[in-house]
Amino acid sequence: MKKNIKVNFFSESKKWPRRIPKIKNISLKTISEMKNYFKKSYSFNLNLIFSDKYTMSKLNKKYKNKYKDTDILTFVSKITNKDLGKTLYCDIFFSIDTIEKYIINNKINLYEHFNHLLVHGILHINGYQHKSHLQFIKMKNEEIKILSKLGVKDPYII
Repeated sequence: MKKNIKVNFFSESKKWPRRIPKIKNISLKTISEMKNYFKKSYSFNLNLIFSDKYTMSKLNKKYKNKYKDTDILTFVSKITNKDLGKTLYCDIFFSIDTIEKYIINNKINLYEHFNHLLVHGILHINGYQHKSHLQFIKMKNEEIKILSKLGVKDPYII
């Protein structure tokens, strides 16, 4: 089965729009590079949602039982429709406030950090986790390998 990956972009914060054109280019290039990571028997409807700390805090509290902002949240819907075939509906939320704070504190490029977060989110929607140390190491190594192919230096060396 040919993989079908549909990508939608949504901005919920006034801080994102000027960055969206470059982010779209990065996202499409990254998704193309990562096609082999996507499950072969599924189509993907991927929503990239550019948000802020307020929305992220609410989502993190409601769905993850964590009472704080975060830079990225990934959700995969379990809903299926026999008429549409095997489709995974995936939402990846990004918080501009948390991302800006991180890049300022670590003196790194916003777009490279976004690319790292995107790779991280795509690995999550394709089954990667980091609940144990072994899972974390496996996921981290995949992130480094993918980002290297995209010309982004190892994000774990700051």
